[in-house]
Amino acid sequence: MSTERNMEKFSPATDIVESEQGFYMYMDLPGVSKEALAIDLDENTLIVSGKAAVTPDTDEKYIDQEFCEGEYSRKFTIADVVDRENIKANHKNGVLELFLPKKAEVQPLKIQITNE
Repeated sequence: MSTERNMEKFSPATDIVESEQGFYMYMDLPGVSKEALAIDLDENTLIVSGKAAVTPDTDEKYIDQEFCEGEYSRKFTIADVVDRENIKANHKNGVLELFLPKKAEVQPLKIQITNE
């Protein structure tokens, strides 16, 4: 008999913002700790997954429970303009922020104007 419970499956809400330097992704992952979070890059696919676990203290019991344990998972196809070696991730207050920088050769070039 398996002791593993069936968890709800969620696709985290995600905002994606483009700047000249790259792409910012913001994902809502309530209840997911840094240790329970995985970010993988498999060729052109970025995979974010994590588990939210609820563990009340031993002397506590739920009267009502609306937040449940669950598994978050989301996949994204990454464009060739992304510098895969320099992707950065930050996890704070239930929000995962990913920065996917653009390769230097695809970033806009600024032309300096000089006076004669």
